[in-house]
Amino acid sequence: MIDYNAQSIKVLKGLQAVRLRPGMYVGSTGKRGLHHLVYEIVDNSIDEALAGYCSRIRVKLCADGSVEVEDDGRGIPVDVHQETKKSALEVVMTTLHAGGKFSKDTYKVSGGLHGVGASVVNALSEYLRIWVYRDGKIYYQEYTRGAPLEEVKVIGTTNKTGTLVRFKPDPEIFSVREFDADIIENRLRELAFLNSNVTIEFEDETERIKKTFHYKGGISEFVRFLTKNAKALHDVIHIMGEHNGTRVEISMVYSSSYSQQILSYANNIRTVDDGTHVTAFKSVITRLLNEYARSMGILKKEESFQGDDVREGLTAVISVFLKNPEFEGQTKSRLGNEEVVEAVSKVLRSNLIDYFEANKSSLKAILEKASHAMRAREAARRARELARRKSAMETASLPGKLADCVTREVEKAELFIVEGDSAGGSAKQARDRYSQAILPLRGKILNVEKSSMVKLLKNEQISDIIVAVGTGLGDNFDISKIRYGKIIIMTDADTDGAHIRTLLLTLFYRYMKDLIVNGKIFIAVPPLYRVSYSKNVRYAYDDIELKKVLAEIGDRKVEIQRYKGLGEMNPEQLWETTMNPETRKLIRVDIEDAEEADTLFNLLMGESVPERRSFIERHALKVTNLDV
Repeated sequence: MIDYNAQSIKVLKGLQAVRLRPGMYVGSTGKRGLHHLVYEIVDNSIDEALAGYCSRIRVKLCADGSVEVEDDGRGIPVDVHQETKKSALEVVMTTLHAGGKFSKDTYKVSGGLHGVGASVVNALSEYLRIWVYRDGKIYYQEYTRGAPLEEVKVIGTTNKTGTLVRFKPDPEIFSVREFDADIIENRLRELAFLNSNVTIEFEDETERIKKTFHYKGGISEFVRFLTKNAKALHDVIHIMGEHNGTRVEISMVYSSSYSQQILSYANNIRTVDDGTHVTAFKSVITRLLNEYARSMGILKKEESFQGDDVREGLTAVISVFLKNPEFEGQTKSRLGNEEVVEAVSKVLRSNLIDYFEANKSSLKAILEKASHAMRAREAARRARELARRKSAMETASLPGKLADCVTREVEKAELFIVEGDSAGGSAKQARDRYSQAILPLRGKILNVEKSSMVKLLKNEQISDIIVAVGTGLGDNFDISKIRYGKIIIMTDADTDGAHIRTLLLTLFYRYMKDLIVNGKIFIAVPPLYRVSYSKNVRYAYDDIELKKVLAEIGDRKVEIQRYKGLGEMNPEQLWETTMNPETRKLIRVDIEDAEEADTLFNLLMGESVPERRSFIERHALKVTNLDV
């Protein structure tokens, strides 16, 4: 028996706790956490801008995997801290909950709320170097894994002010260490929209990308950017006001789209899981439009618009600034301040009434949109009822194209959604009939991002997927009724295949999101090459792996076959490379960051064809393989 006494209690000193439990501070040790490091440092610069001392921020992804963030703010203080007797710079960089964010005089509002950002980034970095430009001097200090290598020292003189941080994520901590330029770029663009007085420069040294973001129009320009390819029903509505110390800014517009997009922020931090400011916004919009619709005779006395009715086609950006924001956790996903409800409600309602009284044609267009949505909702409800009854029937009513598996043990069963009848035929011959079901798709499925619920439910391919999976969708989704433990998307490894994968993932993300959240969705990774030599065969999944295989084989005579699609593989090859649980490669689809996913699907499946084509061409073949 092991004694449990005072000696069993371990006290972690300094930044040890951060290195022991990094996920508590940055969300994960994967892609999400890696990018969060950049956000923490950038947020400190943005806080300087909010305080009125910073107008320019520069972010650079360096070729060696490090990141530079520089601003022209005041520069972190370097004088001796009275309590610790160390330079304030070292205190900020090596101590949790140390920073100017706790002083109401230094920062009236800030996104770097907890004062842990810089020190956490330092703790999780292989190295961090910092230059402070202040009082005509350049101060410098270097750290490794959070520990200073030397005292703060003066290395030169300068006529500018600001801070430059360069850090490299620690390979001992992070499983993913390659930054995604698109993710960083999206966040920086977003910050530039939210802070119209700031210019943000972005550079990716590896991809040789340089961009500058500056938007005088602020969040109104943000809304126009989000809806630039949609048909707007009216001019962008911009609302700004303050109530009891909380500043509220909202821009919104309705378009002919069927989807809704509400982006919310508190002190520049994206609140992915919404919060009190979004709840108040939705409540005011629903109540006010119902009042107008009744007074104008558009609604009968017994009728009411529901929330989804008045938000169909709505794109809105909500930004609030408050002194003491209450977030859920360091990753700040949801705002909890109750006083924000009153602030948003009062500012929004009074300003909207003024706008509608002065713009009757805009009000009429919005109410007609909501009315059409209400009628469509009723039609969709009837269609869902039909789909639910259909999916509740026994196996005999399953889609005719579905080659189902024998087992009824959900965790052992797998559903392969396969691109094309040809590949579907090979997959049906190759599969393990006991545990693997095959559902072939003919061509590209419906783009659900641009389709109404009624159209979606009437689409044969969508209906086949819904019935095969068994969970229903949308409001009627029930994961307990799932028929397969794994749902595997199997498409060609080319641009068309990437497009089909994206269409399917959009369906799952928008209407069956819990399948992704619960780790049920996978992507099969077929090889690109078959390499034959002597009587041996090896497969390569990309060009890099092909070079590696050829180097290992040496000077032997080889025959290389490049697969143009799944249909080129015979059943034995398809089984061996892509379907056999012992040898295949699968990618589990995770939503590490709902914000990134939402932005990505709007980009890929929205109205902007050029942006979608550009993204797919750049990323279609950039796959990280995960063996499952």
